[in-house]
Amino acid sequence: MRVADEKDVHRTMERVARESYGRLVAYLSSHTRDVAGAEDALSEALIAALTVWPRDGVPRNPEAWLLTTARHSLIDFIRHQQVVLASEPTLLLFKGNATEATLATKFPDERLKLLFVCAHPAIDPAMHTPLMLQTVLGLDAARIAGAFLIPPKTMGQRLVRAKTKIRDGGIRFEIPQDHELPQRLDAVLEAIYAAFGIGWDDMAGTDQPGRDLTEEAVWLARVLLQLKSEEAEVRGLLALMLHCEARRSARRGPKGQYVPLSEHDPEQWSLPLIEEAERHLAEAAKHGRSGRFQLEAAIQSVHAERARSGRIDWAAIALFYGHVIRISPTLGTRTGYAAAIAEAKGPEAGLAVLDAMELDLASGYQPYWAVRAHLLQRLGKMPEALDANHRAIGLTEDPAVREFLLQKRF
Repeated sequence: MRVADEKDVHRTMERVARESYGRLVAYLSSHTRDVAGAEDALSEALIAALTVWPRDGVPRNPEAWLLTTARHSLIDFIRHQQVVLASEPTLLLFKGNATEATLATKFPDERLKLLFVCAHPAIDPAMHTPLMLQTVLGLDAARIAGAFLIPPKTMGQRLVRAKTKIRDGGIRFEIPQDHELPQRLDAVLEAIYAAFGIGWDDMAGTDQPGRDLTEEAVWLARVLLQLKSEEAEVRGLLALMLHCEARRSARRGPKGQYVPLSEHDPEQWSLPLIEEAERHLAEAAKHGRSGRFQLEAAIQSVHAERARSGRIDWAAIALFYGHVIRISPTLGTRTGYAAAIAEAKGPEAGLAVLDAMELDLASGYQPYWAVRAHLLQRLGKMPEALDANHRAIGLTEDPAVREFLLQKRF
């Protein structure tokens, strides 16, 4: 070890929390079956690091140090609860499993395992994705709540209840058998995509935490594909995310200004990622089982075609969105459908789709108001367009997108 200054300690802790928090929790809880307890132990280890590392130096392997410290904390807790005999198998597992070699080989499987555990049918289905986002990927309740359009306090309370149910219900930490996968796989896919979306929305995916999260989601999809290569929707999800990743560099102008997809320079798109996405989508189609992620990937595939043809087939995009809505009628898909219909059939048709949506549900959804403002502007309804644009601006957290909306002329 070497003596480290305070800045070095905090930089290291931020990196570990960003890159390894979920894997550490997954490893600890895979043996104890107590997600909340694992998080508490890891929090104690991070607090201990704030005292020890400035004094003794940052360890050569900070993740291993934290895992060892958290493991000792869990063992002490078990002993304190006077259940040593009942927990002896767990203690024995802990005593020999914290080598660096184990860390390198166990984490990917352990994280995937925990994803499926969080999708256990005994847990409220509505909490599958939030639980995975916090437990496996280390996101806080506020970021998760933002993705679900609910208050952070409400999300935090729901997460606590879900973790308590895991612990008290004795839910087993194991990957389901093949015959159990269908009832859990969809939830795992949803969580991976939700993680990707949160990372994508964090400063449009250009800041490092956002980039890390999107890359982590793609990595998890690749690991899942190794496990279930015959599942078409796994390939569909991977294709969808790769198509989006291919356009990352085109999302911002030279001064960081927001560039909408319709104005992207296709020469800035990553051709290798597009080609890989197309291969996965084509392979998924061979199974003859169309699903939400394949359809959404097909939408992105149509957009990618602009790099070759110079045009966008909005009728095809609207058709694909129509199929997606029948499977997953979310605010996002319905808003996307409205935008596509407007391009294919005119702004009146698109506005009619928006008008058919429940306003109380869409009231806090920024894309709804941004699309509505655009369509009203095209129809020459300037006062209403201005009002909708103000609503969109008020709901926008990305400074570049806010500036883009502020510069619109009505």
